[in-house]
Amino acid sequence: MASLITPPRIEHRAARHCAVIRSEVTMAQLATDLPPLGDEVLRALTQQGIKRAGPWFWRYRVIDMDALLTVDVGLPVDEVFVTEGRVLSDTLPAGNYLTTRFRGHPSGLEEATAELLAWGDAHRVTWAKKSQGCGEAWAARIEWYLEEPADMSQWVTELAFLVE
Repeated sequence: MASLITPPRIEHRAARHCAVIRSEVTMAQLATDLPPLGDEVLRALTQQGIKRAGPWFWRYRVIDMDALLTVDVGLPVDEVFVTEGRVLSDTLPAGNYLTTRFRGHPSGLEEATAELLAWGDAHRVTWAKKSQGCGEAWAARIEWYLEEPADMSQWVTELAFLVE
């Protein structure tokens, strides 16, 4: 089977300020409940005169595939801002990230992620995560939506997972 992802690589990233809405959803709710949150984040930033400093991302904080996932929908910003309503001022942590890119419809991200995780495990990568209840709490497991053309089969998503 052909690889869905580009060759993974480790890269160091600086901490980044961001604006997020944190949500708890089931796997079935991801595609319906999370995308509209981006508009709310953007409105709150616009009202404060804060400009986005990069592409949209989803940060998976807690993953329990059989129950709830805690996911941040957000945008990077260049400055800390006043938290307003559900929109939180947060920071993506600095550190070494295992990264790769996937081109295709977002419905293929689950399989692309499984491929990246398997690659990491085969190369003895230690993920920055810990057990939490029946799930896993990740320090930073991020999907960056780099290109979002009208044809969703051409979307480019970067997977960036913090490693120890």
